[in-house]
Amino acid sequence: MSAQCCAGQLACCCGSAGCSLCCGCCPRIRQSRSTRFMYALYFILVVLLCCVMMSRTVANEMKERIPFYEDICKGIKAGDTCEKLVGYSAVYRVCFGMACFFFIFCLLTLNINSSKGCRAHIHNGFWFFKLLLLGAMCSGAFFIPDQETFLNAWRYVGAVGGFIFIGIQLILLVEFAHKWNKNWTAGTATNKLWYAALALVTLIMYSIAAGGLILMAVFYTQKDGCLENKILLGLNGGLCLLISVVAISPCVQNRQPHSGLLQSGLISCYVMYLTFSALSSKPVEVALDEHGRNVTICVPDLGQDLYRDENLVTGLGTTLLFMCILYSCLTSTTRSSSDALQGRYAAPELEVARCCFCFGPDGEDAEEQQNVKEGPRVIYDEKRGTVYSYSYFHFVFFLASLYVMMTVTSWFNYESANIETFFSGSWSIFWVKMASCWMCVLLYLGTLVAPLCCPSRQFSV
Repeated sequence: MSAQCCAGQLACCCGSAGCSLCCGCCPRIRQSRSTRFMYALYFILVVLLCCVMMSRTVANEMKERIPFYEDICKGIKAGDTCEKLVGYSAVYRVCFGMACFFFIFCLLTLNINSSKGCRAHIHNGFWFFKLLLLGAMCSGAFFIPDQETFLNAWRYVGAVGGFIFIGIQLILLVEFAHKWNKNWTAGTATNKLWYAALALVTLIMYSIAAGGLILMAVFYTQKDGCLENKILLGLNGGLCLLISVVAISPCVQNRQPHSGLLQSGLISCYVMYLTFSALSSKPVEVALDEHGRNVTICVPDLGQDLYRDENLVTGLGTTLLFMCILYSCLTSTTRSSSDALQGRYAAPELEVARCCFCFGPDGEDAEEQQNVKEGPRVIYDEKRGTVYSYSYFHFVFFLASLYVMMTVTSWFNYESANIETFFSGSWSIFWVKMASCWMCVLLYLGTLVAPLCCPSRQFSV
């Protein structure tokens, strides 16, 4: 048994076999999922390296604790204090290598519909060699000539790719809202309790959105001043009201009977979340009080105890942020999400109402489960064909690499960026989040208004 396990893991790392995540105690895992988890693991490793490179604390600790640190830095031609291996320029180079890695695999896996071909085997195996390739590409980026021109050009490529990644996630959020409403509405034909579920969830989401708007008005505005915050809160609150009215307007209902307040409630919650995130990312404003002292204004006065441990706040916040990015990558590469981006949706009459509608119906993998009673720990669920688009999967991770690069380096405030001040406020991050908020509203309004503007075309959401 031990020899078989070692042989299996060797085939996984150095051959084209599916990987069981190198753990005999883990439950059986489908090949399609294990492959995506392995690429996600590589992504996480590079992201952690980028965070280390942007950390002043790590750089200072290495300088103090590593013997002959300056001699080593000079020996590898990384500068007197290894300045070429830290900071935003190092992150740009490493993310360039990772982006190239995923882009090459995006091109390599174009138009793969079967998992039995040579290119599919490369995608699903050879993990050791792929790790070496990723390391070589990230390292090779440090030897690109004319670094100044490269960094300036790559910065704009990263900004475009980062915005495209945000756009894809916003499109999928709008698609998720429509899918949720359509699925639960389909259940009302056989069970009227689905009406109660729809009403309850809609009420909860609007309560959260309204409560969030009120709390932000209390904590992020003051009687005198904070005009910018007041305008933004009023604008975004008005946009939430607008999409709610449009969603239930008679003209929209005639063309899209499935449009309702559930979708607009979900979008309103997300708009309020982005508004809060943007306001909390603003650089602090300082004014003189009646005693002539500098005080911060237009921010919650919650005391300094919450922010005393800067490293703890940064660590927790960064971890949550990149977990969300990774989750977005994995969920946006499913077949249904890929179809949604191309405008292909399931027919309403084929919908089966489920509370957990994101997952497939029970029993859809019964055949695979019955066929794998004993033997390997990998369930080969792609015998009949691929269950997700390989090329699209790598393209999303390519865009995620650019988004991570821009996020870690504070977008266009790169020269003063470091991971310890990641949540201290930046105008670049503030406007990126506000732009994402307005883009989300425009995308949702587009799905409502498009059938009215183009009545001859067929729209299905």
